[in-house]
Amino acid sequence: MISINGRAAEIVKRMIADAEALGLVVSRLPSGATIVDAGVNAIGSLEAGRLFSEACMGGLAQASFCELDFGGLRLPGIQVAASHPPLSCVAAQSAGWPLQWENGATTHRALGSGPARALWGVEKIFAELAYRDQAKVAVLMLEGESLPPENVAMDVAKRCGVSPRGVYLVVASVASLVGTVQVPARMVESALHKMLAVGFDVRTVVSGYGTCPLAPLVSDPLRGIGNANDAVLYGGRCWLTVRTKDDTIAAILDQLPSSASSDYGTSFYDLYQRHNHDFYQMDPMLFSVAEVTINNLNSGRTFHAGQVSPDIVRRMLVR
Repeated sequence: MISINGRAAEIVKRMIADAEALGLVVSRLPSGATIVDAGVNAIGSLEAGRLFSEACMGGLAQASFCELDFGGLRLPGIQVAASHPPLSCVAAQSAGWPLQWENGATTHRALGSGPARALWGVEKIFAELAYRDQAKVAVLMLEGESLPPENVAMDVAKRCGVSPRGVYLVVASVASLVGTVQVPARMVESALHKMLAVGFDVRTVVSGYGTCPLAPLVSDPLRGIGNANDAVLYGGRCWLTVRTKDDTIAAILDQLPSSASSDYGTSFYDLYQRHNHDFYQMDPMLFSVAEVTINNLNSGRTFHAGQVSPDIVRRMLVR
């Protein structure tokens, strides 16, 4: 059985070994858990964001930088080639572990993704995938604006069934160099997330490839969240290879791009504000890439829906 935590831990250990060059700050809590600051107080780097993304996908995908053209506007981008997408993008990369902790009168929140979710395994998707990881290490990637304390690491260790010394928490703000890479690097995961939402069996997806522009950095974390998600919604492309029936693809094809949502065309920042900073209140039909292509190995046919929007990319990402 593939251990996505074991594979991810090898990447994180390489990040730790090269922390200074990558702009990371590494610390160890009294319990022995490791905190990797990849973009809270640390400056981070684009390369750290690339490695963060690969670890978040359980070491089953390759991320690399590229240049993308949007109607004459050339932007830096990230491309991802994902193997075993049900594991790399759903069991690992999907964000499904919200955390919060108190510091005096202040409540801090972070959204957890990464392979540690497959050790805890409480999300119903793991029963559908028939997958639970078995590892002595737990790697959890956090989107947040502060570093988690000891009690959070201890709770992660308990839920994952590992020693605290086996816990690696890698933390970055969306409004950081790492954040501007790792959110757009979720383009394949976004397409699979939409497939799940419309009832498609993602276990039939055998490979995935995607591209997405990098969002510009801004000082406001909420604007950073908005820009990074707009990059996916309006500039993200995904190519998937599947084994299923053509009718099964045709039945859900038009629902896959982000344009299937009535909120399409509205900036993510405005929608996020409108829904009180709660992703789960937003229209689930919005969360996807702009353009999806599906190649069915069973028939040899290729299906396509949606298209990137250079005008919206320019309006939302270039100010």
